[in-house]
Amino acid sequence: MKRDPVLSAHWAEQAGRIDRKAFEQRVRPRFPVWFGNSVLAGGVVAGAGAVAVSITVSNPTVAGLALVASAGILSVSVHDLAHWAVGRLRGIRFVAYFLDGPVRIQPGLKTDYATYLRAQPESRAAMHAAGAIASKVAPFVSLALWPLSNAPVWAAWATLGIGVVQLVTDVVWSTRHSDWKRVRRERRLGAAHRAARA
Repeated sequence: MKRDPVLSAHWAEQAGRIDRKAFEQRVRPRFPVWFGNSVLAGGVVAGAGAVAVSITVSNPTVAGLALVASAGILSVSVHDLAHWAVGRLRGIRFVAYFLDGPVRIQPGLKTDYATYLRAQPESRAAMHAAGAIASKVAPFVSLALWPLSNAPVWAAWATLGIGVVQLVTDVVWSTRHSDWKRVRRERRLGAAHRAARA
């Protein structure tokens, strides 16, 4: 349906209702968007607090652990917040947060499919890319603050390791199964729409 903008616009509401009903029947637990955003915003505060601890505490081991923890906490916390913020700016609404499987660390954020269909492919691509970029930048923000901290060099290497592992995961997994796959799909659709209008 997304291949044809007219078809997408015409059937968006019905497709959105079907998609939401299927999601609600299949996925539990679910959490309101405001609740998920609040928890993740709390995570951002906690990650920033961990950086502050690494800067202010005098014990190098505690400072190092705090710096490394900040990288992980911020990576998880900013991912869906970035999806949400860019999506809302581009006219995409969201239905719920959810946990996808028993060992999933990163929560999922379900789009309102009707608004997703109505959005331009470039807007959908930007929304998907936002979370991927934010979570990959987060460890490097912590790393950039390492010189201000009392953390030993092993903490800097561990923080760098978190960032590198995330980048490798993006290249190996996300390009085939997750956000970057969706970005490429939407960019191809956008190019096809522009070619059809030319």
